[in-house]
Amino acid sequence: MTLKQLEAFYWAATLGTFAIAAERLHVTQSTLSKRIAELEDSLGNALFDRSGQRAQLTPAGTALLPRVRAMLDLENDIRETLARGEVIEGRCHVGISELSATTWFPAFVAAVGQQYPLLQIHPQVGLTKELERLVERGKLDCAVVTGSSVSADLHCETIAEVDFSWMASPARLKRGTVLDAARMALHPVIASSVDSGLAEPLQAWATHAGVQLREVLPCNSLTTILAMTVAGMGISFLPRHYVQPLVRRKMLVELRSDPPLPTIAYRFIRRRDDTRQLVARMRAAVVQEIDFDMPNPLWSAGSV
Repeated sequence: MTLKQLEAFYWAATLGTFAIAAERLHVTQSTLSKRIAELEDSLGNALFDRSGQRAQLTPAGTALLPRVRAMLDLENDIRETLARGEVIEGRCHVGISELSATTWFPAFVAAVGQQYPLLQIHPQVGLTKELERLVERGKLDCAVVTGSSVSADLHCETIAEVDFSWMASPARLKRGTVLDAARMALHPVIASSVDSGLAEPLQAWATHAGVQLREVLPCNSLTTILAMTVAGMGISFLPRHYVQPLVRRKMLVELRSDPPLPTIAYRFIRRRDDTRQLVARMRAAVVQEIDFDMPNPLWSAGSV
């Protein structure tokens, strides 16, 4: 019995498939299957029922799982205690939003590259619900998302807050216009789609304000929302500091609302049972580099 065999069994059992577990451990599926078979031979018990399309735990496998988790936790504690200077290498799959990708994430990648030159960062840009599912399934090591999660398998920690403001084209509304219920009823709202973590705070704000949104134009791209707003197709709520270059160029005007929009939290998420040093180091690096006040670098270069 080896730790690699126990690790293969644990992640296959926890993630539900040999294929995803193999990706998580950066081995081939045949290598993972071999390690599990060797563990079963060593214990003299089948740990998975492979008769169906999906491998299911046998009673022996179910009984073994919490004990294996305890052994892997102990291994991690030993490594943390004795190897503070441990080399971090391999690949780390990180989920981010479009806002992260065009603000702090390039600086994060550069900082990680300097500190951990043997580590490769593999980003995946997506919406909150999709990224949560990928972290939950083990296809992503961690992610930075907004919105609330209902998954008991995920550990969520707020690491940043972002101010949002209502924005419009100056051709549609004057700067400083107060958006009360009556005015809101006159303008389409260009907003992130339901899989985005921003859909929830928008609906909560509308309910609290007693506002009936006349028309919502859903979109899954921040860049497209910006373009449609600049074109005067509707109003939108956008990261306040992020769009200031467009405000200064009079392509957008900032509006006010009664009540004002809430500050929106961004969270670092990982699987609750993932105690690897890799994820802990990535969380520390994200906290160090995260800065949503940075403008899009293309705008800073004078191109919009």
